[in-house]
Amino acid sequence: MPRLVENMADVKRRFEVYLRVEKGLSDNTAAAYARDVEHLTAYLTEQGLAADTATEAHLEAFVCTLKDLGIQPRSQARIISGIKSFYKFLKLEGYIDRNPTRLLETPKIGRHLPDVLTLYEIDSMLSCIDMSTPEGIRNRAIIETLYGCGLRVSELVGMRISCIYADEEYVVVEGKGSKQRLVPISPVALRCIDEYKREVRNHMVVQRGYHDVLFLNRRGAPLTRQMVFIVIKRLCELAGIRKTVSPHTLRHSFATHLLEGGANLRAIQQMLGHESIATTEIYMHIDRSHLRDEILNHHPRNKV
Repeated sequence: MPRLVENMADVKRRFEVYLRVEKGLSDNTAAAYARDVEHLTAYLTEQGLAADTATEAHLEAFVCTLKDLGIQPRSQARIISGIKSFYKFLKLEGYIDRNPTRLLETPKIGRHLPDVLTLYEIDSMLSCIDMSTPEGIRNRAIIETLYGCGLRVSELVGMRISCIYADEEYVVVEGKGSKQRLVPISPVALRCIDEYKREVRNHMVVQRGYHDVLFLNRRGAPLTRQMVFIVIKRLCELAGIRKTVSPHTLRHSFATHLLEGGANLRAIQQMLGHESIATTEIYMHIDRSHLRDEILNHHPRNKV
C-alpha cells in the first residue's frame, strides 16, 4: 500500500531537496520545477483531485491546457520534465505504486547530450580520495564500481555480496522493474571491493537484515542514494571538475568510453539494462561528435 500524503507542503519541500542534492540541479532549475508542481497541484485542486491520485488522463488534460494557453514547446517540455521528476520522487518515496507520467509525451525540441567525464577527470576524482580512512577505501570501491559496471545509483546501493562472482568477473544486478542482468566487472573494481571488505566492512557492526548488502555507512546500514550523490559532488569539487556531475554521469561515461573503444551498441545496451536500443543510441551521437572533432583537428584539408 502507498504511504498516505498527510502534508503536501512538506512533500514539496523534500522534493526540492531531492532535486538539488540527488538530481544535482541548480537552485534556479529546482525552483522552476517546484513552481511547475505548484501549477499542477493548483490545476488538480480545481478539478477536485490530489497529486498522488491523479491518473495519466488527468495529467494529459493538464498538458493540453498548457498548449491551449499558447505555452511554447520548450517551456512545455520543461514543465513536463518537472512533473515527471515529481512523480518519480513520489514513487521512490513510496507515495504511489505506479508512475502516471510514464507515457506522458514531451514536445520534440532536439536531443540533449549528457555530460561525460574524460578518463583523466575520473582519475583526478580517484586521486582526491583519502585512502587512509575507511570512508576513502569505501568511496574508491564505489567510484570504480559505478564507472566499471555502468550502474544506476539505485543498483549500486542495493548491490549484494552474494551477487558478486569474482572468479567469473561478473555481478548480478537488479535493475528497473526488479529485472536482473549479468554485468561484467573489471579486475580493478574487484580489487577495490575486496580491499573495502577486508579492511573496512569485515570490521563493522552490521545492522540486522543488511549482512548481504555491500556498501554500508558508518552505522552499518545501507548507503542512501543521496549519500552517493554527496560523495561524488565532493570529489568533483576537490578535483576542480566544473561539469554537472552525478552518479549517472559515471554511467554515461562508462557507455561512451566503451563505444569510443569499439564496443558493440547491443552489448552496451545489455550491460546498461536498456529495454530499447533507442535509449542507448544517444551514445552514438556523443561518439559522432567526438569523431567530428578528430576530423576537424587532424584531417589535412582542415589545416589550410
